[in-house]
Amino acid sequence: MHPNDEVKRESASNTGPIRSAEPPSGGQVTGRHRSPDRRVRLLGAATRGAGRRAARQSPIRSLLTSTPVRLSLATGVTCCLGFVAFTESQAATTPGEPVRAVLADSTALSERDVLAQEQAASRAFERVAVPTTPASPTPSASPSKKASPKATRKPTKPPKPKPVAGLDQAQMDNAAAIVKVGIRLGIPRRGLIVAIATAMQESNLYNLANPALPESLELPNQGTGYDFDSVGLFQQRTSSGWGAVTDLMRPAYAAEAFFDALVQIPGWEQMSISGAAQAVQVSAFPDAYAQHEERATTIVAALV
Repeated sequence: MHPNDEVKRESASNTGPIRSAEPPSGGQVTGRHRSPDRRVRLLGAATRGAGRRAARQSPIRSLLTSTPVRLSLATGVTCCLGFVAFTESQAATTPGEPVRAVLADSTALSERDVLAQEQAASRAFERVAVPTTPASPTPSASPSKKASPKATRKPTKPPKPKPVAGLDQAQMDNAAAIVKVGIRLGIPRRGLIVAIATAMQESNLYNLANPALPESLELPNQGTGYDFDSVGLFQQRTSSGWGAVTDLMRPAYAAEAFFDALVQIPGWEQMSISGAAQAVQVSAFPDAYAQHEERATTIVAALV
């Protein structure tokens, strides 16, 4: 029997009388006039699609039905049941705590373990100081001596000036004392020459005591003079108001007293050396100072 005849009978039984399979005149299919060959083609396509789906699903079914997979599934189910039993036992030992609290504790423990491992790994890269044994001091060949404290040096006295113009050392030292005081007071060089010439005439540049003043003999001196109550380098008198005996016997004080009197004389810078000296000393021999001018100039030049 032809397949088209079977399809026609099936259609007749379901829908009514069998219609002709031939298309109407003109060759076009309209309305319900379908070609029976097309139904056959659609049915075959549906059958092939079902076959493909079955072919695609067959590897998965075969995998699930294999023995190793069944064993793995059974092992997983057993582990899950064991974990549930453990959590239930923990919940039973601590009544009132939910199961999720136990799970949170286990998670926290695992995080702490991981953190401890990371810290241990990071510490492994840190440098560790290796303790070293201090080296024993090597014995010296000879026992060390303590450094003795340096003795404090006493201030050295300036060297004494070398005598000039026929003076001895004592006379030169007295001349240096007079010049030093004059420089400190700002006296010009001409005033220094006046003072040296005056002392050469009055005491020959020696610090003289006087028996008329017994206390002067007890003070440091370089000889004695006998001119009334005059003492010292400039033979100044206590009775004339120059000062006390103890002061006048000191060369520095005697020189300062002379310069103070000299600068009080108006125009002393324009006077002669002997005139300026006489204005201060008021001597009975006013022209005697002039003889010492040249030597006094040499002495001042050596000291200044």
